Amino acid sequence: MGLLSHRVERSEIKPGDHIYTWRAAYTYSHHGIYVGGSKVVHFTRKKEAGTAGLDSAIAISSLLSQGSPECPTFPDCGFQLPDSGVILTCLDCFLRDGFLHGFEYGVTPAVFLAKLRGGTCTTAAADPPDVVVHRAMYLLQNGFGSYDVFENNCEDFALYCKTGLLPVDEPGIGRSGQASSAIGVPLAALLSTPFKLLAAGPLGMAAVTAGMYCAGRYITDIGVRKDVVKVEVENLSAHLGWRRAKAEEEMAMKKQQTSHDSKVKKSLLPLKRKRDNYCEIRS
Repeated sequence: MGLLSHRVERSEIKPGDHIYTWRAAYTYSHHGIYVGGSKVVHFTRKKEAGTAGLDSAIAISSLLSQGSPECPTFPDCGFQLPDSGVILTCLDCFLRDGFLHGFEYGVTPAVFLAKLRGGTCTTAAADPPDVVVHRAMYLLQNGFGSYDVFENNCEDFALYCKTGLLPVDEPGIGRSGQASSAIGVPLAALLSTPFKLLAAGPLGMAAVTAGMYCAGRYITDIGVRKDVVKVEVENLSAHLGWRRAKAEEEMAMKKQQTSHDSKVKKSLLPLKRKRDNYCEIRS
């Protein structure tokens, strides 16, 4: 068990394990589910299907090369259905010469907080390996919705495969520890600003900011969140459809409110002009 992440050897991983590898000089990590036979099921953007995917929970513009038909190891490396972001590649293409790491489940709060880098562990318990592999292979054939860097990314995919947990409502942020960390750093600095005035010197300021950051990471961990429910993989499409419909309904209501406010402003504009003209005459 490493301080920042958990590096493992290939001989140690088993079907159903959640694995990841760091990209772009440890800027972000890419996650997937090892399904055995040196194969990994993972999640990327639909529009890059079959070629390359832009996959990052932090750096949206970073290029992620996926398995290709020219893979010398496996002929089916890079298998991906149309209009789906879920892809099957060999372990070599998944790692892209990077080191192999294992995501840890069921860690204690103390261990979770000790891992200062998000996206490496969770306090949530993992389901049995056969259930995890079933979810991953099912999603390979049925998709995992639309990729979103903060709400539905590769780490979110792997976390769902391992736990079956999904937010009940639109959360604004998914289950990804990377996304929590990316948002948590500036948020911690912002929220801790009033307390910095009371802190004694630079060390005190750093301690307060670090404490806010750790607290933010912990309360967004899927193992302690209260807004998640267990969703069977066969019912996932209906769940995602319900969330999408709700989001579209909220968007329509916002547009309607905006349109109403615009009409009100337009109706009040002639009155404002009359008042201004009246004031000019009187002056």
